[in-house]
Amino acid sequence: MESFLLVMTTCSTLGEAEELAEKLLKVRLIACANIIPGVHSLFHWRGKIEHAGEVVLQVKCRKRYFKDLVEWIQTHHTYEVPEILALPVVDGSREYLDWMMEETRFTEFDN
Repeated sequence: MESFLLVMTTCSTLGEAEELAEKLLKVRLIACANIIPGVHSLFHWRGKIEHAGEVVLQVKCRKRYFKDLVEWIQTHHTYEVPEILALPVVDGSREYLDWMMEETRFTEFDN
């Protein structure tokens, strides 16, 4: 059976998250994206604790495309080190997983 992932990254603006999501959909690396605005993040960066307003971008993809997805996000993201975390989808409705299979047909890396 095909494996699926829920992948998360953060973006600096809603516009950036929407642009990344639309491009990922266009190249068919993902089946769906959810954008969650209004996140307040705290993190270590270059020896200091930073605070930033961010937008969470969650995408659903096939596990087989994860390395391509990571490469694609790293190439197109504005952050020097973008957050890219994957959670396994352990189960889901058959109809939804079939739909994800149908919608993700990535064939080559597109810059």
